Amino acid sequence: MSDYLSLSEAAKLIGKSKETLRRWDREGKLTAVREPMSNYRVYRKAEVQTLFTDFISRDNEETVSNFVKSENEYVREPMSNYRVYRKAEVQTLFTDFISRDNEETVSNFVKSENEYQVLELFAGAGGLAIGMEKAGLKCVALNEIDKWACKTLRQNRPNWKVLEGDIKAFDFSEYHNKVQVVTGGFPCQAFSYAGKKLGLADARGTLFYEFARVVKEVNPPLCMGENVRGLLSHENGKTLQGMISILDEIGYNVVPIQVLKAIHFKVPQKRERLILVGIRKDIDLKYEYPIPYKKIYNLKDALKKGELFESNVPKSEGAKYPKSKIEVLNLVPPKGYWRDLPLKIQKEFMGGSFHLGGGKTGIARRIGWDEPCLTLTCSPAQKQTERCHPDETRPFTVREYARIQTFPDDWKFEGSIAQQYKQIGNAVPVNLGREVGYSIVNFLNKYYSLSKPK
Repeated sequence: MSDYLSLSEAAKLIGKSKETLRRWDREGKLTAVREPMSNYRVYRKAEVQTLFTDFISRDNEETVSNFVKSENEYVREPMSNYRVYRKAEVQTLFTDFISRDNEETVSNFVKSENEYQVLELFAGAGGLAIGMEKAGLKCVALNEIDKWACKTLRQNRPNWKVLEGDIKAFDFSEYHNKVQVVTGGFPCQAFSYAGKKLGLADARGTLFYEFARVVKEVNPPLCMGENVRGLLSHENGKTLQGMISILDEIGYNVVPIQVLKAIHFKVPQKRERLILVGIRKDIDLKYEYPIPYKKIYNLKDALKKGELFESNVPKSEGAKYPKSKIEVLNLVPPKGYWRDLPLKIQKEFMGGSFHLGGGKTGIARRIGWDEPCLTLTCSPAQKQTERCHPDETRPFTVREYARIQTFPDDWKFEGSIAQQYKQIGNAVPVNLGREVGYSIVNFLNKYYSLSKPK
């Protein structure tokens, strides 16, 4: 763990409180990872140094040091006596955040030095697979149970070997020692605990059991699972600890768990995915997660011509709101939500939810052009998870949905409109998959550069 800092060490290094670091973790400014066994927050030392050189080097930068030591960190506005801050001083202290749109020094790109092959389980409509492909990895086979997702995969990549059906029905031993990576987005399922330390047999009947079974059959140098952030707390953390224990039993060490925020990886959407990476125990090499980018892309970057896409979003079909919802959402401004409605309409629209706690900021939400989209769901017109277009009172169309998930425009989805939304909403954002793919290529390049890789 020498490449990691504890919460206390990171707070001391940059001169901030531990509570501030916890808040920054929630806001995505400095993301912690989880130490597998203890589940404590730890920070990658290199990332702390990259993101916060402003604080780390303050002893060497006279202008910053003088400002920090001054007692006049803020001034008072004469009439109101409110605290106000001098813009020039804020810009001096926080250039990393203020200029993030203008300065991008990070790149995760790495060229594959060999042909690396991936076996993907629970492949869905191909978001992760396209990302891996863009990173230089070759999909040799993909397993998926949903027939419409399988049709999507075959339609777009006729050369991919799509294994349609329940994973339990397939034997993957033909890929033993022939595939470098096994990936899979297995769902959260509780285990039946027979003892303190969970083994593979204890997970029988769950889809994670099937994931681990395939990893054991194939014996790749690296396996990677992805899931929702909620896996951290599922069954009070026991589910994740069970997964780590099972991978340990079949011969894989789990890298400290990290939740990656898609907005840090060229995805114009606030979406989080938990990444679980296992390295075969005979390999004495460190896996490094992709480094987050400084620039945050917004809805405008998704739907308009710009850095992410070479043209405006193509026109396509989409879901529609009922007349009653249109009348309500017409009253919500861009970046607004249900609290922007008149009180009477708030109560009518929210029903019993009006009196419940929590911010519920995703309800009756109209996305603004200058912000990332909220997490897309599988049904865009679903009650209480509205993601309304900034200018028009309607849900995002299928192609707009796909853009927000960073699918290429030529990737076509099969099935009904509802099926297409479901496939897109369930997918790993393509650009996030690509950046994780680069980190895997980086690891495999190092591994195969050894004199005798196994």
